[in-house]
Amino acid sequence: MVSVNGVSLSPHALAAEKRGFDTGIGRKLCAGVDSGLLPHLHAVQAERGGETVLESYGTGPDENWGVPLGEVRFGAQTLHDLRSVSKSIVSLLYGIGLERGDVPRLDTPLLDLFPGYEDLAEDPQRKRLTVEHALTMTLGMDWDETRPYTDPENSEIAMERAPDRLRYILERPFVAEPGTRWIYSGGATALIGAILESGTGRKLPDLAREVLFGPLDITRFEWSAGPDGTHSPASGLRLSAPDLLKIGRLVLDNGLHAGRRLVPEAWIAASLTPVIATGEGPDYGYFWFCGQAPVPALGGPTPWFAGFGNGGQRLWLCPKADVAAVIFSGNYNAWNAWVAPTRVWSEIILANLREA
Repeated sequence: MVSVNGVSLSPHALAAEKRGFDTGIGRKLCAGVDSGLLPHLHAVQAERGGETVLESYGTGPDENWGVPLGEVRFGAQTLHDLRSVSKSIVSLLYGIGLERGDVPRLDTPLLDLFPGYEDLAEDPQRKRLTVEHALTMTLGMDWDETRPYTDPENSEIAMERAPDRLRYILERPFVAEPGTRWIYSGGATALIGAILESGTGRKLPDLAREVLFGPLDITRFEWSAGPDGTHSPASGLRLSAPDLLKIGRLVLDNGLHAGRRLVPEAWIAASLTPVIATGEGPDYGYFWFCGQAPVPALGGPTPWFAGFGNGGQRLWLCPKADVAAVIFSGNYNAWNAWVAPTRVWSEIILANLREA
């Protein structure tokens, strides 16, 4: 403990004060948990300027891609499902591949990249589909992930069980013109993952280890695969909270880590540029949600960017405040899973920032 102005502060509280946060931010998080207003939290970690200002771990039931793990005591080394936060990591991998010339430009027709589906390519509407439509989830094709992920009628689960996952995605009927409507789709991410693996000649875990995780000193991770052995780009990644926070810091630093360029700065900017309204509040970029939240220290509504995952998984970024946060939760398949992580971000982290 360190004493500041006569008050004993934990190392994180000291860092919080140094970085412009209320030193009581940790106590306020604990009060929210104890009151029952912030249920199901497994881990919360936040940093500003590369320094951790809030870190908390809990105990509770957890899953590994739907398989129960029982009661887990979480800590800094515990791997946790990212679920659909995985999509945002895949976006970074695509940007790296694009810079290296391993994957095609965003205006490339999708069906040009998937030989063997010539029958589908005869459809003029399908021929208009591009890589960018997949990255922005504006394929315009029928896809339903509103059902629980325990329901075989959920489109992502049906894709995982299909004899040919790519055909399952590419032959979906159209419900809107490509580029005009956002429809949440793990299938869109599966297409991007397949393009990455084809273009680089590497499986997703190997690619991520080489170009992203290794340079960030992320040595422990898992990437779940479906029955056919295909690693899920949409929801399969498992990381610890501190390691996911490293990725958040990388994005806030515009793709630089320790003076080394890992992700093109132009790709970071493009990914975090809103392309389409989701109809659910935030807008959407390249596998990143884009919204706003009140930040009193910054004078009002301020842009944020995030990866969202089933159960309450979050990687939150506020570039204007230089703040990143990771939240892991166990409220899987629940309609209100968004509530606790949103309250932690808005009412605990951003609301307790005192200095711009």
